[in-house]
Amino acid sequence: MKVRLSPISVVCAAFVGVFLMLPLIAVVPVSFTPKRFLSLPDDVWSLRHYAALIDKPQWLEATLTSVQIAALSGVLATSLAFAFSLGIWMMRPRFAGVLIGLALLPMVAPPVVSALTLYFFLISVGKMNALIGYDNMAGVVLAHTVMIVPFAVILISVSLAQVDRRIDLAARAMGAGLLTRIFVVLLPNIRFGVLTAFFLAFVLSWEEIGVTIFITSVQVITLPRLMWMGLRDNIDPAIAAASVVLIVIVAIVIVSRAVLTAVLSKKRAQE
Repeated sequence: MKVRLSPISVVCAAFVGVFLMLPLIAVVPVSFTPKRFLSLPDDVWSLRHYAALIDKPQWLEATLTSVQIAALSGVLATSLAFAFSLGIWMMRPRFAGVLIGLALLPMVAPPVVSALTLYFFLISVGKMNALIGYDNMAGVVLAHTVMIVPFAVILISVSLAQVDRRIDLAARAMGAGLLTRIFVVLLPNIRFGVLTAFFLAFVLSWEEIGVTIFITSVQVITLPRLMWMGLRDNIDPAIAAASVVLIVIVAIVIVSRAVLTAVLSKKRAQE
């Protein structure tokens, strides 16, 4: 049954959408200011701060660092969440609720507590090896993974909850091994949930700033940390330009996904 919205509902929804978008829209004119500090442009609009994103190597380096950390953290968090959720789903241990609660603990703990805990942990680990520690790539990836694993666990667990257990039982009765059951039978049924978990983990790692401030100094500088440093030190308008670029990229991704979903739905309806 197709639901038709009234004109009043459409107007109210549009008003709420515009109201929520106002803080983002306000950043756009600020990014075109010709001045060296955050301000609205008067008569002259300048692209100098967009050019600074290209001319200054630290912006590109910070972006590449954020992409690397987010990708590695997303893959690691999704893999751990998949293994944990699958183990709970297949074995159904007696203390499953306790185990799930422990896995979700970083989500409910105060961010400052998590940041301080990871800071002292990486300092201690860094004294024993040179690979994982404070202010290095592996340490940041590990810290981000700890913070984003709970979100991946929730998404993958929800996907597994919708899978009929008889599929796994039938595969086991026909002699399928554990790896075959996992990668041939179960994974295709929850692939959307796994991909969604990776995407969410990537985004959460990309925007992570609270923990990153505590566990990095000068060696590892992500894009959010560089923007935070610019706001703290000299309020560089290039931050506004970088924000506009990120907003445009996110908008393109959302619109592309919506168009792709509409096209696929139309093809299914025609079939």
